[in-house]
Amino acid sequence: MLALDHIVIAGKKAEEDSISYNKRMAIKAIKGGEHDNWGTYNYLAYFSNESYIEWLGIQDDEKARNSTNPLIKHLVYMLDHNKTGPFQIALRTNQMDDYISHFKESNIPFEGPFPGERQRPDGSMLSWRMLFPKYDLDGAMLPFLIEWSSPEGGPSINSLANPQAITKISYGGIDKAAFMHIYHLKNKRSLTNQFSLQNTKITFNKEGRLSFDLI
Repeated sequence: MLALDHIVIAGKKAEEDSISYNKRMAIKAIKGGEHDNWGTYNYLAYFSNESYIEWLGIQDDEKARNSTNPLIKHLVYMLDHNKTGPFQIALRTNQMDDYISHFKESNIPFEGPFPGERQRPDGSMLSWRMLFPKYDLDGAMLPFLIEWSSPEGGPSINSLANPQAITKISYGGIDKAAFMHIYHLKNKRSLTNQFSLQNTKITFNKEGRLSFDLI
């Protein structure tokens, strides 16, 4: 079963954007760190349901534009088109190799896995892998898969977690049936336009928008 790992928000100034969210939603965010290979940096807000928001920004435009990572390509596309706000979802798994086999067997185009790492403010390193079902940047976004190398399964720090939880994601990329096929999920009794992950729910809309409820 997959879990929501995090929601990625694009902004020209990640720190200022995180402060704006903090004021509106009464949440606290911290500086995550820098992704030197990609020319990006982030600010993070952790939540009680083991998920978080990532405000992703560019600090080295040349590195970001030359990156082969689909997430960084998408971020550059968003900012080039003056689009800001939530634009991607990371789904957490500990079975990435099984997903690679599934994509190959089902003829689902994909990219990766891409290794990632960033240096925390305390100097320690955090690493992970990312796997992307292919999608067009001007079309329907498909969430990517993330697998953390740390034993605890991710970067979340309990002492810094906000009491709120991301209780629902409204996603307009593809319909529920296609989503379940791509992410190899079993059919469960649920509402036609809704699916339950380990720690939140996804509702499928027809407007193509990505939004979330934080309660």
